[in-house]
Amino acid sequence: MSRNLRTALIFGGFVSVIGAAFYPIYFRPLRLREEYKKEQAINRAGIIQEHVQPPGLKVWSDPFGRK
Repeated sequence: MSRNLRTALIFGGFVSVIGAAFYPIYFRPLRLREEYKKEQAINRAGIIQEHVQPPGLKVWSDPFGRK
């Protein structure tokens, strides 16, 4: 196996591992937006933001909302 091919395989493997790690963290919530909105609504039910949020900080917002 040539040195360049081995280097390319190692680099490609590294990029593949990084991509596999980022998929469930970043890309899956973007693709399944409605599912994650429902899940967050269930998780945040009953929480009063003013009681949890320290004074002077921005109140929680919808992480899936458009700016």
